[in-house]
Amino acid sequence: MDGKTSVKYLQSYIRQKDYHPELKKDYFLKLSEEVGELAEALRKDILYKDSDSIKGTIDEEIWDVIYYALAIANCYDIDVESVIKIKEEINNQKYNTGIVFEENH
Repeated sequence: MDGKTSVKYLQSYIRQKDYHPELKKDYFLKLSEEVGELAEALRKDILYKDSDSIKGTIDEEIWDVIYYALAIANCYDIDVESVIKIKEEINNQKYNTGIVFEENH
């Protein structure tokens, strides 16, 4: 990987290997479980760079949370890249950060 993996690619990748719209509630339960595991890793401050294994690290659990969030988006045919732009425009108006969301950066 070149460090520039797109959300679109991740959604496509997940859809190819794990697409079961009938299991959307199960995906949500897994997402909830992974959020709990992320909370535990955060509480213990376990990072992959400080550990021999990625198992149980903040790094691993963040990916698991992203994975199940995108799996749910796939169940509803949501293009997350499009939603990001729309939602960030709303957030920038609401919070007036002065930071403009720019695509392809």
